Amino acid sequence: MDGILLTHAHVGHYAGLVHLGPEAMDTRNVRVYAMPRLHQFLEANGPWNQLVRSGNIALSTLMAGEPVMLNDRVRATPFLVPHREEYSEAVVFRIDGAEKSAVYLPDIDSWDRWETRIEDLISAVDVAYLDGTFYDDKELPNRDMSAIPHPHIKESIKRFSLLPAQEKDKIHFIHLNHTNPALDQASNAAQAVIAAGFRFAAQGERYEL
Repeated sequence: MDGILLTHAHVGHYAGLVHLGPEAMDTRNVRVYAMPRLHQFLEANGPWNQLVRSGNIALSTLMAGEPVMLNDRVRATPFLVPHREEYSEAVVFRIDGAEKSAVYLPDIDSWDRWETRIEDLISAVDVAYLDGTFYDDKELPNRDMSAIPHPHIKESIKRFSLLPAQEKDKIHFIHLNHTNPALDQASNAAQAVIAAGFRFAAQGERYEL
């Protein structure tokens, strides 16, 4: 593993770092890219700071809007997105390679709350991995879903319905919650997404840049 790009400090997005410690992989200086608040959070709190002190990881600070070269062919640029910043900033990554580009956006509160028009970002890249956490607002009957905001897949389908077919085909929904009925690719929910011209990312999927 050459490096890791972190989007934010919600537990499902950085807790995998524990596997780099001495109890598991015991890695050496794996580069971990993080925004300033997240960088500080990892340095100041255990068990993450143990990974830093032991040299399992080496932190690199990202700045919003500033690209970082991952190697001589690929660069990643973080952009701030609104998403419950309790412990850190939240970002989307645009990743540019020698020939193609991708956007990785697993979490955002709302398309409308973001100063960037999501359709413009989709049109500027070759593939867009977008927040598909929840299918609709009825998914968690015992929870106040306004406290865990995400653009529901049904909302996104409606918003993107007028996009040309080639633009829809770029969109791969990711980050599906365990309650999301579209996790079952044979479900009516998943089939509705596919019939509308969109895709789901697959575990282990790779995209050539």
